[in-house]
Amino acid sequence: MNVLIIGGGGREHAIADAIARSKQNPAIFAVMSKKNPGIAGLCRDFLLASETDVVKVVDYAKSRNIDVAVIGPEAPLAAGLADALADLGIGVAGPKKAVAQIEFDKAWARNFMKKHNIAGCPDFEVFTNEKGMNVFIAKLRNVAIKPAGLTGGKGVKVMGDQLPDIESANEYASRLLEHGSVVIEENLIGEEFTVQAFVDGKSLAFAPSVQDHKRAFEGDLGPNTGGMGSYTDAGVLLPFMTDDDLKKAKQIMVDTVRALYEETRVPYQGILYGQFMLTKDGPKVIEFNARFGDPEAMNVLPLLETDFVNVVSAVANGTLENLDVRFSNSATVCKYAVPKGYPENPTRDSEVIVGDIGDSILFYSSVYEKDNIVYTTGSRAVAVVGIADTIAEAEVIAQNALDNIKGDLQSRRDIGTAELVQKRIDHMKKIRGD
Repeated sequence: MNVLIIGGGGREHAIADAIARSKQNPAIFAVMSKKNPGIAGLCRDFLLASETDVVKVVDYAKSRNIDVAVIGPEAPLAAGLADALADLGIGVAGPKKAVAQIEFDKAWARNFMKKHNIAGCPDFEVFTNEKGMNVFIAKLRNVAIKPAGLTGGKGVKVMGDQLPDIESANEYASRLLEHGSVVIEENLIGEEFTVQAFVDGKSLAFAPSVQDHKRAFEGDLGPNTGGMGSYTDAGVLLPFMTDDDLKKAKQIMVDTVRALYEETRVPYQGILYGQFMLTKDGPKVIEFNARFGDPEAMNVLPLLETDFVNVVSAVANGTLENLDVRFSNSATVCKYAVPKGYPENPTRDSEVIVGDIGDSILFYSSVYEKDNIVYTTGSRAVAVVGIADTIAEAEVIAQNALDNIKGDLQSRRDIGTAELVQKRIDHMKKIRGD
């Protein structure tokens, strides 16, 4: 079995690690824009090229007789890479462009949800010019403002410390309009959580729920990032969730997969990522992604007990219902080390030195290797994952590892700590009125 990974970040290192654990002993190949040492070390061969260069990726896949490809990032999906590989008869774990637009076109996604009566859709409008925009912002008052296209998780701003008043919201929305459509919607109040699922077009196999931490600094302060770290609890729920919360979120995702086929006549085959806000009225959809989250992939893939090659093959072949996809009931804490100044003014080309990381798992992210030295690129550098019976134990493992990674780096020490987790629990109790 020849397996191709597209992408060179932490998420893709976690994918490569999961493939390498397969009892089928697959040959791993990769296409990545920079040499990720973690991925390269697991590969039989790799190509350094842009992941969105569809012609180069397809030619490489043909030359290596690839059986199944796993597409990690969103940009190649938006470029139609899944379509091009499928046209060659290569199995693909990554949705085709027609259905992947649920991530790369937020305006399309919201209108799609509204048309198909998908539960959990907030009050919203899409604007292509300023006509009526300020009136709508004034009507909702507490808003989230989103560029319609891909922004790497950094383009969304919400009322509060990011947009202190309606005037600043109007100004930000006007700036975004210079680059394309803007989605303005109610700012959902609650606790965020993520549910990810393998999808073969009909069946969904769900991973444990994860909570990411987008803000750059401890105490959930500072600008949004691609994600500074995340955690899972032992089992499928997070500490502030109920069984009913998860049941409703899963149903939203099932309904979405069905409606995507009704809308496009293209089956959704890949990973569907549902980012939810748990509100007083239940789960609401913040957004969908057409791939694993980063860092959320690093929490759930190490817990996957089913052979990952079998899973992605079933996704590509439409046979997921015949496979028992299981995850171990352990807690995980993932913490990122990022360049100092990230995300607004990060240091670049700084050496990363990994010391004794103990029992944790290390995933290289946006780094590059030259002459056996690993350097930062300006984005998130390396992540460590602790796995244990409890969140608290997993957090200690992750933090001890992080303390032994040296360089011009910064991180959030509070992710997974008892204090921050309890803060989430208390916040949700208050919102529910308990």
